[in-house]
Amino acid sequence: MGLLASCIDDESISNSSSHLLSFSTDTVQLDTVFSNVPSTTKSLWVYNMSGDGLRCSCIRLANGDRSGFRVNVAGNYLGEESNYQVSGLELRDKDSLRVFIELTAPVNHAELPQLTSDDLVFTLESGVEQCVNLKAFSWDAIAMRNVRISSDSTIDSKGRPIIIYGGIKVDSAATLTLAEGNTFYFHQNAGLDIYGRLLCNGTAGKKVVLRGDRIDRMFDYLPYDLTPGQWQGIRFHSSSTDNVLQFTDVHSTYNGIVIDSCNIFKQKLSLENSTIHNCQGYGLLASNAQLNIFNTQITNTLHDCLLLNGGSAMINNCTFAQFYPFDSQRGVALHFTGKYPVENLTVMNTLITGYADDMLLGERSDTTTAFSFNFANCIIRTPKPETDDSIHFTDVSFEDIKDTIRTGEKHFKRIDIDSLRYDFHLDSISSAIDAANPTTARTSDHDGKQRDSKPDIGAFEFVKP
Repeated sequence: MGLLASCIDDESISNSSSHLLSFSTDTVQLDTVFSNVPSTTKSLWVYNMSGDGLRCSCIRLANGDRSGFRVNVAGNYLGEESNYQVSGLELRDKDSLRVFIELTAPVNHAELPQLTSDDLVFTLESGVEQCVNLKAFSWDAIAMRNVRISSDSTIDSKGRPIIIYGGIKVDSAATLTLAEGNTFYFHQNAGLDIYGRLLCNGTAGKKVVLRGDRIDRMFDYLPYDLTPGQWQGIRFHSSSTDNVLQFTDVHSTYNGIVIDSCNIFKQKLSLENSTIHNCQGYGLLASNAQLNIFNTQITNTLHDCLLLNGGSAMINNCTFAQFYPFDSQRGVALHFTGKYPVENLTVMNTLITGYADDMLLGERSDTTTAFSFNFANCIIRTPKPETDDSIHFTDVSFEDIKDTIRTGEKHFKRIDIDSLRYDFHLDSISSAIDAANPTTARTSDHDGKQRDSKPDIGAFEFVKP
């Protein structure tokens, strides 16, 4: 901690009650913090603009150690040894000093965040007291460290947040169930390593949320939760099969989900009514695996939103949209390759779009291996094939890449790269509305809302006014 201050030399010390300190703020508001977890550091500037020298006979933390705030004033820590105060600090006219504030809030035994507050009291030589309020909301959380699941287990915190340090490993003979309504806050290098089975049993009203543990802000307008790379994501290893994620929100990871190669004839993952968003790597990277992906949004990733290295995938009523704002060399929305045989890739009623002119990439490296794919009743931002390709594309609408206004953005309610806020529900002008195949479309959408007799392409059914 540092200090910008100087000693009084040739100036007098004022005892006038009209001579006061000025502060950069009258309230230092920390973000919501987890109980017993140190907060980030905030600072406060103290100015003497009174026209004369001022002496603080005492600067003290009003509640001492009871609130959990830690304060350093001019290099002086207000701790137990100093009785949470410092005396005799002087500021000449036009001088300033800096105060640093942190918080480790005590457990409050409440389900919801509770207000934690204290006052930093400046008592001047004149006897005048000036206060700066310190406050934050503290939230009791369950901390789990280096978790290993060796037998069938369920994690259900009944609404309390769960902080994961070091990650969760599920052994090959075990199933881990994450109950509805739970939010898991993963520390920076933590993630889920699944050798057995993972079931995320979210519901429309009570999703399972997997996110980073930073609940503070990078800037005033930008919570860390809106930035990628906050935690490691989920990895399904070769021994893992029959995984189910439904109504699950995975965001702000490095890689959202990575799937290792396994037995192509056994289902690896069913991903339904879920979201993978804002990844510093891939959204979903799968190698030689069998997947079902329904009513799912995969958006804004540095690399491809969805990369399928061979295997088999049934995809219906999904939204793959690539508007990653941090790097112009971002990947495509959907990429499939013949690294392994593409036994069957079926994509129906799906919206595939983004910033670039071509958001779909299919690569076949070996003409002797299977490379079977079909897109039906989709909207795809990719150049229309020069020759008819009805074998691979049935009732597909190819976006006009010559449109000077980014066509992909028009589909969605909000694409705001300045504030990093996105809403991939359909806008009223989207051509995806009423364009899905009623015979093959899912009966409900990403949010659990029933689709009407003219269902929409993509993960979300448009809510008509």
